[in-house]
Amino acid sequence: MTEKRQPANNRLIYGCMGLGGPWEGSEYGAAEIEQAAAAIDAAMGIGISLFDHADIYRNGKSEAVFGEVMSRTAGLRERIQLQTKCGIRLSQPGVEGHYDLSKDAILKRVNGSLERLKTDYVDVLLLHRPDPLMEPAEVASAVGQLMAEGKVRQLGVSNMSGAQIAFLQDQLEVSIVANQLEMSLHRRAWLESTVLVNHDDSRGYSFPHGTLEHCVSRGIELQAYGSLAQGRYTGSTSDAPTAADSATTALVAQLAGEKGATPESVLLGWLMKHPARISPVLGSSNPGRIVACADADAAAVATAMTRAEWYGLWVAARGSRLP
Repeated sequence: MTEKRQPANNRLIYGCMGLGGPWEGSEYGAAEIEQAAAAIDAAMGIGISLFDHADIYRNGKSEAVFGEVMSRTAGLRERIQLQTKCGIRLSQPGVEGHYDLSKDAILKRVNGSLERLKTDYVDVLLLHRPDPLMEPAEVASAVGQLMAEGKVRQLGVSNMSGAQIAFLQDQLEVSIVANQLEMSLHRRAWLESTVLVNHDDSRGYSFPHGTLEHCVSRGIELQAYGSLAQGRYTGSTSDAPTAADSATTALVAQLAGEKGATPESVLLGWLMKHPARISPVLGSSNPGRIVACADADAAAVATAMTRAEWYGLWVAARGSRLP
């Protein structure tokens, strides 16, 4: 069994999905490389060392521009950790999008990611989404080969339930070290499921109850993508706010003022206060917004946030009392 990845003191992760230009096409240029360099610099400036990718992000361009920055910056690879995902096949002419965790697909996709990233290995490989046709023994064979070749150091998953993780883990010779899920003050199915057992409202949430408990009890790191709710509570969203959104935005701003922190740090601190030790993934490509998410501030907010304040944010976001 491989040793589980221990989260660094800085629990924030930088998500690179916003880098590389538009989703369409395969071309990128100096502007996209400069954008990536600025985002990487801002992330490292607040202590982030783990950078999250996927082979499909911006049609591969996210990895490609990141690789360009690494190749032009001496010593950068040694100062950071890289994480990428495989398993989603985007739609192409005549072929609908689908999932593919076959051995051949895993090997091909990881080798493609390494080529674009201009590196010999990734620190963590995540299986991006469950594939109903997945054969766990086949996944185990692919992962074993990649690790033997030194191309992958650790394995994780994304968007999987506790039962799916256990099913896969039974065939693996290495431990699953991380599960990346959408988790935020807005996307709260992961949280609502813990208090809506035996309650009619549980039908409104599809999150598989017990997944958090499974991960925590087995030392599987929980990574939260969409952690800032796409700016919903910090004034950066284009969506028309609901009454609950407006109330939550006001409360986030109030707490930020009281604690001498940014609104972003309040939202991240709310996640980080959960005893599951959630590691938020930041997805912004705006250097200013990245800097506003400094881990030290978010961690301080998490420590200082009272139980009443934590629940107050939850109740405000759900727009109704807890059952």
